[in-house]
Amino acid sequence: MIKFRKIFYFISGLLVILSLAAILFWGFKWGIDFSGGALIEVEFFERPPFDLLKERVDDQSFGAVSIQPVGEKNIIFRLSEINENEHQVFLAKVAGRDNYREILQEKRFNSVGPTIGRELKRRSFFAIGLVLLMIVLYIAFAFRKVSYPVSSWKYGLAAIAALAHDVLIPAGIFSVLGYFKNVEIDVLFITALLTILSFSVHDTIVVFDRVRENLKKYSNRRPFEEVVDESLRQTVGRSLATSFALLIVLVSLFVFGAESVRYFSLTMIIGIIVGTYSSIFIASPLLVTWQK
Repeated sequence: MIKFRKIFYFISGLLVILSLAAILFWGFKWGIDFSGGALIEVEFFERPPFDLLKERVDDQSFGAVSIQPVGEKNIIFRLSEINENEHQVFLAKVAGRDNYREILQEKRFNSVGPTIGRELKRRSFFAIGLVLLMIVLYIAFAFRKVSYPVSSWKYGLAAIAALAHDVLIPAGIFSVLGYFKNVEIDVLFITALLTILSFSVHDTIVVFDRVRENLKKYSNRRPFEEVVDESLRQTVGRSLATSFALLIVLVSLFVFGAESVRYFSLTMIIGIIVGTYSSIFIASPLLVTWQK
């Protein structure tokens, strides 16, 4: 596998460049968790026509209201931040009567102020940066006794390169989905990215650990490239089996789960696929490239 590493670098490099281009040109469609506002999802016992709903919520007191049908009976409304009294008035307007519970059932309600949203966005990026830093330090410490032929801190940097790849590609795909399909990113998206980081680094460390064991086993009798290649062959079956089992669960969640976790599961599916790929085809081959 190692001898084909330039092909793997090309594939990953192309995907990362396209992802960065999408993020730079289109950015993200931030959800109310980060931009502030209110989200209300209701399930109608019998959903009214779309034009009637639009007419009912066309009220200057609520500002611009976005209406998104979900499934056969549900509707998601997005509007500016509202308090509890305004929330109750809005539901009554949507139902067309004060006793709105006869018409609909509220499934979820979130209202976030713009200041809290900005703070949450700042803390989310800080959390991702902190996780990446801690991973470098941990791997450098764990492999501190492996200094030949590649220094221990290079194991950490190879893992970070793979992790950056694992985060940028889902982010790029969600930038495209936000631009063309109005898919928003929220706190669950950040949660999914952090989960992807933990899964991917765990998979990468398993391969690195096998490299360390094989370096001791063969001492200086075999070239480093062959040691890494054999380590990958010894661990690739386990990595693929683990990822496949996890993907079965995530795909089931995406197909049959609630609307609120659909894009969380999609982020995880993309992340697990690229994370498995980078653990096998990017992180360890980078060690060989570095050594040469």
